Amino acid sequence: MTQTTGDNPMKNPFSLEGKVAIVTGGSKGIGLSIAHHLAAMGAKVAIASRKIEACEAAAQEIRDAGGEAMAVACNISRRDECEALVAKTHDTWGRLDIFVANAAVNPIYGPLADLTDEAFNKVMTSNVHSAIWFANAAMPHMAEAGGGAFIIVSSIGGLRGSATLGAYGISKTADVGVTRSLAVEWGPKNITVNCIMPGLIKTDFARALWENDSLRDDRIARTPVRRLGAPEDIGGVATFLAGPSARFITGEVIVVDGGTTIVGP
Repeated sequence: MTQTTGDNPMKNPFSLEGKVAIVTGGSKGIGLSIAHHLAAMGAKVAIASRKIEACEAAAQEIRDAGGEAMAVACNISRRDECEALVAKTHDTWGRLDIFVANAAVNPIYGPLADLTDEAFNKVMTSNVHSAIWFANAAMPHMAEAGGGAFIIVSSIGGLRGSATLGAYGISKTADVGVTRSLAVEWGPKNITVNCIMPGLIKTDFARALWENDSLRDDRIARTPVRRLGAPEDIGGVATFLAGPSARFITGEVIVVDGGTTIVGP
């Protein structure tokens, strides 16, 4: 899409035409919104999650809207599947420019005193280590293409303590460290690495929180914009970070929570 003003052509500063993207956890919620936003700006999108049927449905949504997408099954707790996702996308479209590490797990609800080693290892492998696996597989392809954008979707749980979601919050804090180290390592190859920290978004993943009337009403009352987030609130932010307008932003954390974390007691 090109606009003109007088004799000076003005290109769309958010265009992703010709770019190839991968979105993990892309079959629903925040990931699906990100996939739709990227496709709307012209990117080809590989949608990944554990269930191929859900990925196929999401990819078809994008194709029906005029975009280009494909589905790939991937369990982020398995390194071979993470690497295979990157390889298949690159083999199919010949390049890789954008990676959104959105998929995450939260298998335990309770205090750290009850946290088993198995549960903690599962959380850290899926929510943190997988981002490193993906980066190590994807970054060389991005460098080959002249640069790219790597985005990790974290959570404001990484900024706060919790009596029930401690393990999840620890993993989301760690995502910030991964973001900053990758940004330093790959910046010289023209690859940006940034982190998004959503607040409470109305998705299936967070259903236990927003379906609880008292928790939901309390959160809304303590949020300046007086509402919960929607997946669309995150999709646009990720698409901005993936595009040319954000090429001088790296190693940063963008909190998207309607102002929840700025409010005092």
